Order: sequence, then C-alpha cells, then structure tokens
Amino acid sequence: MKQSARRPVPAGLSLERGRLRSSETPTSNGEARRPSSASEPSERRPGSSKRQRRDGGRSAEGAKAAALTPEGYEKARRLLMRRDPILAAAIARIGPCGMADRQRKDHLSALIGAIVSQQLSTKAAATIFGRLVALFPDGHILDAAAIAGQSDAALRAVGLSGQKVGYLRDLSARIADGRLQLDELDALPDEDVIERLTAVKGFGRWTAEMFLMFRLHRPDVLPAGDLGIVNAIQRLYRLRKRPDAKRILRIGEAWRPYRSVASWYLWQSLKLEVSSLR
Repeated sequence: MKQSARRPVPAGLSLERGRLRSSETPTSNGEARRPSSASEPSERRPGSSKRQRRDGGRSAEGAKAAALTPEGYEKARRLLMRRDPILAAAIARIGPCGMADRQRKDHLSALIGAIVSQQLSTKAAATIFGRLVALFPDGHILDAAAIAGQSDAALRAVGLSGQKVGYLRDLSARIADGRLQLDELDALPDEDVIERLTAVKGFGRWTAEMFLMFRLHRPDVLPAGDLGIVNAIQRLYRLRKRPDAKRILRIGEAWRPYRSVASWYLWQSLKLEVSSLR
C-alpha cells in the first residue's frame, strides 16, 4: 500500500510537537490538550512582563533590536521561506512584506491613532482621525499641549467617546510631565517600550506590540494573544484546536529573529483564504 506524502514540518512546529509529552496531555482521541494551569494572555497581568521575557518576548536577551529597513524586510522574507515550508507557501502567494506602508508621521500621532481606532473598523477610524487632526493647524498634532488645549466638547464632536477622550487626556498628561518620554522609545528594548505604553490608560499589551511592529519597525515581536494570529496558525498548520499563547510561542521559535514579519504574513494569509472563497 502506498503511503500518503507527509507535509513538511517547520522546525518550530517540530520542536513544539516533540515537547508534547511534557507540556500537554493527550485526550482519548489523540488530540493535544493543554494543562489546566495554562491561561491565555490578558492585556495586562501582574508578573506578565517577567513571563514574556522568559517566553521570548524580548529579542536578543533584552537588547534593543534595530528597526527593520526595506532591505531588512526582504531578508526576513527569504529567511522565513527557508525556515518554514508551510509559511513559505503563503509568503509566495502574498509577495513582498508591506508592513512599512502602515505608518504615521510621528510617535504621538501613532499613539493617538491607536486610541482612536480601538473597536472601530479601519474606515470609521480613519474618518474620526481625519476630523481630529483637522482641529489643529496644518492638520498636524504638534505636541501633547495641543491635545490638552482642546476642550472635551471639541474632542467629542469629532466622534470620540468620553472614554477615549479620557485616554487622550491621560496620554497627554504623561507626556507633559515626563512620565512618558516619546524620544526615548526608539532606544529602549521591546519589553521596556511595552511597560511604558501599558501604563497609559487604554493601552494594553496588544496596542504596545502594534506600536513596536508598525511604528518602531521592531523585527521580533509575536503578538501571541492576537485573534488573527491564533486563527491563521490554526488554519495554516491544520491544527485540530486553537493554539494557546504558549504553543504559538513554541511554533514561532522557527521565525526568530523576524517574528514581526511572520506575524504580518499570518494576518495576510487570512485575507488569501477569504479571497479564495469568492
């Protein structure tokens, strides 16, 4: 009898499977079940920074990673295709990485944009952000004092909720009194950037990770709690159940030091799936 061809397995997934006996309990039908002590990551929990450092959240043992250049994105794409044959098939269909295309003018506008876009569609967020910047000279938010100078009524009038106005107030107050220094973020390690940003009201770990990836162009960020990443890995790697954060981090070992780029391709793979159904 002919044996069916086996699908190639990337190094990270192979490593993850090899640890099954010690880290997961098999059910009666052979499906891996995570231990009862495992939990999904929340936006912020006491001690989560230590866990993330131990599980690979900080690249190069805590050192600040250099921002990716256009040449760096291409190098990352080639490395990922060599390392992971499953992801390579998706990368070949998607083409060059487009992470650098999503960019704000500066750190402040990027953080304000993150607040505005929470729980909104891309189109709605862009509309409200456009109305917000129109309140300022030349359509540019110069500094935190400019935000502080706007009344709550003016901010609410552009479409911001009262809660988001509160988030903007906290952000501008922290910048004004020096608790958050935007100029120092470029030189800080990933985990320290996350720590600074999650101290601001309305900013969870996911928002800070998006800032690292799309504003600071940090190469090795893997947002293991992102629903899109979870769904993409489950579908692309044909897993029987949704992977938890620990499993995602193990699979992602094969993508170091370019887990940010791998994450972008995972998100794009979901779009490929939708377009193939049309």
